[in-house]
Amino acid sequence: MTDAPKTISVQEIVDAKRETLALELLNEGVSLDRRAADPDVTSPGLALAGYTARVPEGRMWVFGETEITYLTTVTDEEGEARLDGLFSFDVPAVFVSKGLQVPEYFVQVATRHGVPVLRSERTTKDLYQLIKPFLELSLAPSTTLHGSLASVYGVGLLFMGVSGVGKSECVLDLVERGHRLVADDLVLVTRQGNDVLIGRGHELQAHHMEIRGVGIIDISALFGVRAIRQQKRIEVIVNLELWSQDRTYSRTGLEEDFADVLGVAVPRVTVPLNPGKNITVISEVVAMNHLLKFTGVHSAAAFDKRLRQYLEQDYE
Repeated sequence: MTDAPKTISVQEIVDAKRETLALELLNEGVSLDRRAADPDVTSPGLALAGYTARVPEGRMWVFGETEITYLTTVTDEEGEARLDGLFSFDVPAVFVSKGLQVPEYFVQVATRHGVPVLRSERTTKDLYQLIKPFLELSLAPSTTLHGSLASVYGVGLLFMGVSGVGKSECVLDLVERGHRLVADDLVLVTRQGNDVLIGRGHELQAHHMEIRGVGIIDISALFGVRAIRQQKRIEVIVNLELWSQDRTYSRTGLEEDFADVLGVAVPRVTVPLNPGKNITVISEVVAMNHLLKFTGVHSAAAFDKRLRQYLEQDYE
């Protein structure tokens, strides 16, 4: 399940970064309800010089010393015309760095188009470094998954399966063995960059877990703060399901399976459950095997290669 693309209002940006960026709204009365969906913030570049053929919609702009100085080299009428063309696009807001003075017509044109002008005392470099990570995190693609996320030997294992199959019990046993709980039942997943999935629990849920027959327990209170993590990268999905004789399960590990989460292919291991199977130890092996693959060692592939070489020699 993928949620709709995220947006953030200018008001939310101001509330979150007012002190950090020392923001000042130059055109009071302009609505801050405008919303941004593009996490990229750049300078207007050639668009300020009149070339608007490739201006992206919905992007916020930063006017630094170069842009403000450029406006002083043109007449007020020409500068107003350039800004009028730029602000005619969907511009949620503009930032002015270094506390620079802006021409009066700048504020007037922005106000006419309903674009908030936010001036910051920060340098242009600092402004970029502080606002872009915040927007990227706020606007990152996200979804929610039903499962339990644990850090096992530093590997993020997301346990999934039908309700009641034993996900929470498995993670509880892992915690008792010294591993760490990230989230149980509801996992909030955010994609960072192109291929990194970060999972965490809901802030109200904290690190509580529901164990059928026992009730809701507080992992932090029972096992200490070393038994929990606030968030963890999801690296392997462990799909738990009741064993079925009609289902064919992987015996060698050569057939790799992947699940698509927010456009990211995540390795998936399906573990059939039957009486007597130690799923906790198997989960630890899954984590260690993933670490081994990360170093370039694929045990199943290496064994298969040795076996084929032996058979080829035997037939010669």
